[in-house]
Amino acid sequence: MRALTGDRRTGAEPGPEPDLGVLAARVLFSVQRELFTTLAEQGFDDIQPRSGAVLAHLRPEGVRASELARLSGQHKQVVGSLVDDLERLGYVERAPDPDDRRAKLVRPTERGLLQMETAAAIMRAIEERHAKALGEEPYAAFKEALKQVAQGQSGAVERPN
Repeated sequence: MRALTGDRRTGAEPGPEPDLGVLAARVLFSVQRELFTTLAEQGFDDIQPRSGAVLAHLRPEGVRASELARLSGQHKQVVGSLVDDLERLGYVERAPDPDDRRAKLVRPTERGLLQMETAAAIMRAIEERHAKALGEEPYAAFKEALKQVAQGQSGAVERPN
C-alpha cells in the first residue's frame, strides 16, 4: 500500500507517493533543465537535452557509435541521428578507428571538448550544491544507491543498522 501525501502549499488532495520511475524522471529532468539552460547561457544554445545521450558518453579520444548506443541505452539508429546532428553543429566528427579500419570513432571537435569541459563544471556545481544541502555522506550514499539501482544491483545495497 502506498503512503498518501498532500501538498500543503497548494492544498492539493493527498495522492500516492511517487514511485521510483517518477522520482528518477524528476531528478533527470531537473538536472537536464539546469544543465542545458546553463550551457545555453554559456554559448551552447544549439544543443538539445536529447543530445545528452551522446554528449554524456563522449571521450576525448573518441568512442564507437555502437558503444554510445550501449552506454546510453538508445538504439543505434537514434545514436546515429544524434551524431549526425552534433556533427552538423560542429561538436563531433567521425574519424577512422585506429584499431579497426572498418569502424569509425565519434570524436569531439574543439567545440565539443569545450562543451564537455563546461558541462562537467556545471555538473560539479550541481552535485556540490546537493551534497552541501544533504550532507556529504548522505549524498555519497544516495549516489551509490542510485548507481546500484540503475545497474540492477539493488539487492547489494547495504542497509543502515
